[in-house]
Amino acid sequence: MSKPAYQRVLLKLSGEALAGKNGSGIDIKVIRQIAEDVKSAYDLGIELGVVIGGGNIFRGIAASATGMDRSSSDYMGMLATCINALALQEAFEKIGMVTRVQSAIEMAQIAEPYIRRRAMRHLEKKRVVIFAAGTGSPYFTTDTAAALRAMEINAEVILKATKVDGVYDKDPELFSDAVKFDQLTYIDMLNKGLKVMDSTAVSLSMDNKVPIITFNLSVPGNIKRVICGEKIGTIIH
Repeated sequence: MSKPAYQRVLLKLSGEALAGKNGSGIDIKVIRQIAEDVKSAYDLGIELGVVIGGGNIFRGIAASATGMDRSSSDYMGMLATCINALALQEAFEKIGMVTRVQSAIEMAQIAEPYIRRRAMRHLEKKRVVIFAAGTGSPYFTTDTAAALRAMEINAEVILKATKVDGVYDKDPELFSDAVKFDQLTYIDMLNKGLKVMDSTAVSLSMDNKVPIITFNLSVPGNIKRVICGEKIGTIIH
């Protein structure tokens, strides 16, 4: 069995990843594939936290751009992440992972409230902790929530799973001459305005010296490869 390069990991999944080719909603086949990939990494004996976005259901920033109050639209986006968290929990537990959902907005019937010390205890007991509802405050993205939770649980690395195989100087789907970076510094990421993670999340990671690895989620086995230290995707450090 491969040996993990990291013992405690924060995995950031976008809501769009759960939609697959549908573009919105939850694709059951896709979420099962993600669960299988996470399980193969989990079986290495690592401690794993997951932050999930909500863009497949509702994007607060997009709604606010059309005139909706930003705070209201962001809270709606947080609720969308809770739907995704429950879907992930169901998929994970069906294949043998023990999980807990913790929400930054209290909703006792479906999730525990986010309590840092309780989250740490779950991780020590090898439970996968799924963090829902972002930071619980408007004006912050789930990228920032991922960086914040990573610091709070003392994660060694943030894994940002996307639909492309790393960070490019421009959109590779639109430009055939886009150049991929194997590694970047936090300052490069901010100065070049590369939109893989928002500037707040990158700054928080930089201040606390937690590396970010961005990679393609759609390739089966990539989560395990990254955790085992294989050179795939782009590392920001």
